[in-house]
Amino acid sequence: MDYTLAIDNAPDSIPGGTGILLLHPSIGETDRIDTDFLKTDTDHFLVISTRTTAREVEQKLEHYDVDESKAVVLDTLSVERGYTRRRTDSVHYVSAPDDLDGIVSQTREFLESHDGKLRVSVDSVTEMAYYADVDGAHEASERLLDLLDEHDAVGLFHLSNEVHDEATIQRFRELFDGVIELDVDGKVETEF
Repeated sequence: MDYTLAIDNAPDSIPGGTGILLLHPSIGETDRIDTDFLKTDTDHFLVISTRTTAREVEQKLEHYDVDESKAVVLDTLSVERGYTRRRTDSVHYVSAPDDLDGIVSQTREFLESHDGKLRVSVDSVTEMAYYADVDGAHEASERLLDLLDEHDAVGLFHLSNEVHDEATIQRFRELFDGVIELDVDGKVETEF
């Protein structure tokens, strides 16, 4: 199954099972790329949010006119921060951004319980590495990529290129089929 890709300088489509690494500056405007990725040619999508709460993710989707009825949000922050939370069909929780097994398990559950064209956004791998460690975030990314492959889904994984050293960035690059680089001015370069 092929998925349309609505991202500047990228192929028009990618096959199911493709994982894309989004390298961006810390203050980079990733929302536009993320929401274009999620709303194009998609039946259901999962946002794994290690950077913002479910409420903030929902506000972003609404702002960028993404169909929220297709969305499931995995909030990894609210439990740890002590915010009120109520699991619904479209919002799930794990205890913290370093609960990598929980993140992988919830992703598997999403992929197994939804049909059609499925997309996953991991925002962000940098936060997973910050809360757990780089090795843990790398292994979790590998496990998530295996799930995408198994379920013919596609994923976009955010990684800040200002936070990690070159060796770490290279290590993550090697995991992915495609890399999108966003610079401070919003210019996009891709490598597939």
